[in-house]
Amino acid sequence: MLEILGFFGAFLIGIVLGITGGGGSILTVPVLVYILNLNPIIATAYSLFIVGTTSAFGSIQNFRKKLIAPKTAIQFAFPSVIGVYLTRKFIVPKIPDTIFYFGSFQLSKETFLMLLFAIVMFMAAYSMLKDKKETTAIEEKNKSKIAVFVELFFVGILIGLIGAGGGFLIIPALIKLAKLPMKKAIGTSLLIITINSLIGFLGDVQNTTMDWSFLLFFTTIAVVGIFTGLYIQKYINEKLLKKIFGIFVLVMSLIILYKEIFS
Repeated sequence: MLEILGFFGAFLIGIVLGITGGGGSILTVPVLVYILNLNPIIATAYSLFIVGTTSAFGSIQNFRKKLIAPKTAIQFAFPSVIGVYLTRKFIVPKIPDTIFYFGSFQLSKETFLMLLFAIVMFMAAYSMLKDKKETTAIEEKNKSKIAVFVELFFVGILIGLIGAGGGFLIIPALIKLAKLPMKKAIGTSLLIITINSLIGFLGDVQNTTMDWSFLLFFTTIAVVGIFTGLYIQKYINEKLLKKIFGIFVLVMSLIILYKEIFS
């Protein structure tokens, strides 16, 4: 029963990625860890492959519709992909199994990554739910190229640690900095997620034993989901969907925080 629920989760991940260009990837690690009982370290590695491959199929479809800005995608992917690869290759393997003790409390590597993931989920939910009128008055266009490079590099480190695509961080940057319209930002985001995730996964291949039969089956279901999401994108109210999904991600983040702190 749990396996069926997990594979339904894969389908849902694909649908949300197809519709919003991000957000679906934030579900991948919780599905793998809490439903399919995978180790969080393995789950973040698998997540990069699943999200990267699924996004690649979505990118092909969006490229055909001329909803991708390739030059912008490469400019944005370059600094973040360096951060992702270095994190998966060198930082994650070097994190100690036990990070610290505080009295009887022990913070393990797995718990640390899941807590970080929950915090990022909370931030993602906030960005989806906040009123766009409340956005800061600071003009993003005034940022220097070096500042943007550093910011995207640290986005890559975060993506590498939690195994998510980072679309909820990338899409606002594409809209504010590259001045892309929403639909083109979604399509371009999928291409950036593809590059970040698959190159980040290369850092794991050398450190982790993969269950390729499971990974390919799960990814295939997610790919079916993204084609479904791209199809229904034309017929739904995207604003309403983002609000509903934002509430769902917020609740999930609070559940993970509770589970990891009090279990």
